[in-house]
Amino acid sequence: MVRSTKEVQHPLWKVWKRRRYVVSAMGFCGFFNAYVLRVNLSIAIVAMTESTNIILENGTTIIQHPDFDWSQELQGHIISAFFYGYISTQIVGGVLATRIGGKVLFGLGVAVTAALTLITPLVVVTNVYWFIAIRVFEGICEGVTYPCIHAIWSKWAPPLERSRLATIAFSGCFVGTVVGMPASAYLASSLGWESVFYICGASGVIWFVIWTIFISGSPEDDPRISLGELKYIQESIKKVSDDHIYSSKVPWKAISTSMPVWAIIMSHFSENWGFYTLLTQLPKYLKQVYDYELEKSGFLSALPYLLMSILIQFSGQWADWLLVKRYLTTVQVRKIFNCAGFLSQTIFMVIAALWSDPIGSVGCLTFAVGLGALAWPGFSVNHLDLAPQHASILMGISNTFATIPGIISPTITGYIVKSPVTNQQWQTVFFIAAAIYLFGAIFYGTFAAGELQPWAVMQDSLKNTSDNKDQRRDNIGYIEERAGKDQRQGIILILYKSEEYQEMYSVSQICPHVLEKTREDEKILDIVFT
Repeated sequence: MVRSTKEVQHPLWKVWKRRRYVVSAMGFCGFFNAYVLRVNLSIAIVAMTESTNIILENGTTIIQHPDFDWSQELQGHIISAFFYGYISTQIVGGVLATRIGGKVLFGLGVAVTAALTLITPLVVVTNVYWFIAIRVFEGICEGVTYPCIHAIWSKWAPPLERSRLATIAFSGCFVGTVVGMPASAYLASSLGWESVFYICGASGVIWFVIWTIFISGSPEDDPRISLGELKYIQESIKKVSDDHIYSSKVPWKAISTSMPVWAIIMSHFSENWGFYTLLTQLPKYLKQVYDYELEKSGFLSALPYLLMSILIQFSGQWADWLLVKRYLTTVQVRKIFNCAGFLSQTIFMVIAALWSDPIGSVGCLTFAVGLGALAWPGFSVNHLDLAPQHASILMGISNTFATIPGIISPTITGYIVKSPVTNQQWQTVFFIAAAIYLFGAIFYGTFAAGELQPWAVMQDSLKNTSDNKDQRRDNIGYIEERAGKDQRQGIILILYKSEEYQEMYSVSQICPHVLEKTREDEKILDIVFT
């Protein structure tokens, strides 16, 4: 008898009644803090390196020199330092998440980064190179967060809710940017640049305590989950997993040569190039080109991420709605959303480069980044489509490449934009970002996939079968012989041909209806017993 996978529906505002959405909400807060800890330096470094005018009561103006006299090139290296550490733990984080669980690693990644942020003001006054080292270590710790979240979703997310649960959590990155940039600007102007690091670090530590107490690594371990929701999650995931025997061994060679995986990698790289370019450089652009004050530039720099954080909520819902209604296939949803986002970003980035008006330029840059929200239901959850059991590793691989822009983009910008700063120098920066967006759209639209990949199922059995193609047995007789000798219901793997793929894989039980189906199917190649 097949059990129902339906759960009791609660009103949307009773989010605590649906534990998977509590996990998503806390993931949102985790990414919120992670990005606040990441972007605060983009604002703080302006306050740390700018001269200020102090007007005395008698009208005399005193120029106060900056606390740190760092060159543009050195500032570029300081901002990039985080990403040198961040890139080093992506794949390691994915592997560790599959072994010890995503919940523990995600929490520690944010917590240690927050602790290092708390001691930053003490370190930076000692030596700039110690400051760079601290930022590298922060990157190392925060590098595990993205791979970990897919390890969490592999246990918590029903297949038809992957887009919305993932995008809710990922939107914390953009809301963190929205809040972090103007808040950091306000703190730096009102309380000094040191307060930026103290308050942001304390926020991350508080989140870690709440995460540790209230979140469990899997539905089975959650004491607060209802029986209905537990069964719904388990059986929704089981419906998909029952159709395949997943490989436990990581097929590194197959992953490295898989074009759908490279489509994710190139897409992630392209999205992050524009994202990191403006994340780290927009405050400086507004200050240097349009002479905006720190507080105003901090607010305007947050606008692109405000738009992105709003749109990403709807894009995830739309993507899942199209799948639930079966209007589009998984691969169609992924490609349409991803390419629509990238092409829109390309257009607005080019317009921003050519439009010298401050309002028009800021408006176009806002859309150039904000419309990237359409791409996130595409590449960011595509790992779960290709190989759910290896999703955290795939995310680690793609985010490794996607971190490269964070390293080289600020550095390249530092070499392109030199004193005296001109608008033409910044045009070059924006044209580069537009070209990379366009490349990402073309590559993903050409090579992306939305179905489980052959290398994700029973790799060892498939290899053994393919090595013995000349020794195929009579399938029907073999099944009947084995079924007669072994009365227990063992799992079998049936290999068959289809028009779309050279070989496909299906898992069934040894039982009468399987034998009947087998007799009708003339394309079966072999049977593998496990």
